[in-house]
Amino acid sequence: MEAVRRIDPRLLAIAGAAFISVSAILFRLSGVSSGTAALFRCALALPVLAPLALWERRRAGPRRRAAVDVAAGLLLGADLVLWGASIERVGAGIATVLVNVQVVVVPLLAFAVSGERPSRRFAFAVPVMLAGVALAGGLAGHGTGSDPVAGIAFGTAAGAAYAGYLFLTRVAGRGQRHRAQPVLLSTCGAGAMAVALGAPWQGVDLTPGWAALGWLAALSMTGQVCGWMLIGAALPRLRAEEGGTLLLLQPVLAVAFGAAVLGERPGIVQIAGCALVLAAVRLAGRPRAERSEGERSEGERAPSPPGTVHRRDDSAAGTAARPRVGSRT
Repeated sequence: MEAVRRIDPRLLAIAGAAFISVSAILFRLSGVSSGTAALFRCALALPVLAPLALWERRRAGPRRRAAVDVAAGLLLGADLVLWGASIERVGAGIATVLVNVQVVVVPLLAFAVSGERPSRRFAFAVPVMLAGVALAGGLAGHGTGSDPVAGIAFGTAAGAAYAGYLFLTRVAGRGQRHRAQPVLLSTCGAGAMAVALGAPWQGVDLTPGWAALGWLAALSMTGQVCGWMLIGAALPRLRAEEGGTLLLLQPVLAVAFGAAVLGERPGIVQIAGCALVLAAVRLAGRPRAERSEGERSEGERAPSPPGTVHRRDDSAAGTAARPRVGSRT
């Protein structure tokens, strides 16, 4: 687990987004309802996560903030069921845009709770991101769906639940060495919510067949185990706006995997949307170190090594300034 901490968290987030982006493909190949997929996605992950969490507990001790992990999982389970309901009523394009309002909600939550102010660069990039996600999701080629009002309501609720999950995962992971335990706890919460919400509403098939179980097992290993363990390791080490922005690569990667696995041929509009997302991610997620001095505010100056004395050439006063206490960005 220590080796993970030496990897750039942006790479971890991108890898996690790649694993999660194949979820829609595997879900389609399974042919089951969204409630059934949500339940088996969580249940089939437990035999893998439980031994990892036990091994991790022996090495790193018991997990703190376990209640936060379970609460995050409840939100994830709600997101999985609500998003499926939104797709059925309003179409995949609009549903994809609605669930990705997390790119706005997560930084706002971070600002409200911990005072982490989003950058102006991010604010300018958000409309471009959402427009790109809309086009990449095929919004231009889809109608309004069978029940647009309900579909938009479910999609918005799914996006809020998803943002809550990402925010709580980021908060609970700060200063922690655990990777498997939080995913195990959140997976239990997500599975419980999938049953509580999906069973009475959409129904849950406990015997989907061996072929469907195979696709659901692949969905569980990629989307639930690998994807969320990587993202859980990345989010606490990233700014809220940067983590949410990198996760917008999911719809772009889903288009690419759909073409490679299912033989889908994205249109010009979808390709243009993917390009917009990539450009916006590059714009909003560029490390601060790459910015020019003119773009940085005084509060964003890189800190000096401990013990460094800052002096300025004050020819008018003929004296050197006293050492300055470094400010936190």
